[in-house]
Amino acid sequence: MDIKRMMKFQKEDFRAVYLLMTIAVLSSGCQKKQTAAEKTADSLAHCIAEGIPSRAAAIQNAAHVTQGKDDTTGMIWIGGGEFLMGADEFPDSRPMHRVSVDGFYMDEHEVTNAEYAAFVKATNYKTVAERPLNPADYPGVPADKLVPGSAVFTPTKTQVSLDNPLQWWNYVPGADWSHPEGPASSIKGRENYPAIHISYEDAAAYAKWAGKRLPTEAEWEFAAQGGKGNHTYYWGDQLKPGNKWVANIYQGNFPDKNTNEDGYTGAAPVKSFPPNPYGLYDMDGNVWEWCEDLYRPDYYTKSPKDNPKGPSDSYDPDEPGAVKRVQRGGSFLCSDDYCIRYKAGSRGKGEVTSGSNNLGFRCVKDRN
Repeated sequence: MDIKRMMKFQKEDFRAVYLLMTIAVLSSGCQKKQTAAEKTADSLAHCIAEGIPSRAAAIQNAAHVTQGKDDTTGMIWIGGGEFLMGADEFPDSRPMHRVSVDGFYMDEHEVTNAEYAAFVKATNYKTVAERPLNPADYPGVPADKLVPGSAVFTPTKTQVSLDNPLQWWNYVPGADWSHPEGPASSIKGRENYPAIHISYEDAAAYAKWAGKRLPTEAEWEFAAQGGKGNHTYYWGDQLKPGNKWVANIYQGNFPDKNTNEDGYTGAAPVKSFPPNPYGLYDMDGNVWEWCEDLYRPDYYTKSPKDNPKGPSDSYDPDEPGAVKRVQRGGSFLCSDDYCIRYKAGSRGKGEVTSGSNNLGFRCVKDRN
């Protein structure tokens, strides 16, 4: 598969959950077209009858999280400095450019289920995947179809064309951070796994509660390089140094046959693979990680040199109306045969209310 074609397939990891769900429910036969007046009336009727708040309102309500205390336990001090950012291999990671970042603390690993559970217990926070959906966002779809849930990767039974990501992504009602595969699943015994099905809002709320923040894209890449400079992969230039897998990525034929050579078909417990020179785990693979920056594919052409914080607005030509933030690091679904955006310098993107079972985060903190 050529590079251009592989890059085309990155968006299934970041597509808004609303798109996945809309396609899923519409495929059940609910495809009646409505006028603008009918859409408004229908949406209002559902809201009044069912008492369903808009997702935006739910997000605003849940955003009132008290700022946490200053605690750097489990964090690594990253001294800051200048580095070469980006990758020529990817159009939205060009041009490679010199960037300088100030020092910061970073979580040594992705936020775990146990850590996220402590946050939920303390705040009664409800993640986006657990909240009711607004019928106004899905005109013509019956209210009983609009159920909370999230996107779950499901291997296909046979080899398929890679042109349609919905062959392996399913919108699963009841899937969320504490029910990773759906209502019948749980995180019991997986306390040390990264929290998944986390939207940007969910990650930002946790960071605020913990007295931290999400990393800028520049901070994330500087930390991922581990002081070694720009290489093919964040760990170096060989895919399997010493003939060993050093990150949780996909082996085999995607999406029907994962050979499981690295020991994991899904997310792995944190610290399952070696840390980088800074002592940070899973900066490559395992689960995608949210950054603070809004996403634009042209940002690197005008990014400032010192402590860049991303553009002032979001734009993705694949989904012009969606607000997206940068994601970094790739996931257990990435490989050189598919989703090559786990490579050093590459960028991911995600609609801010979307989550999936390969999406999590870690936090950073400024020195006081």
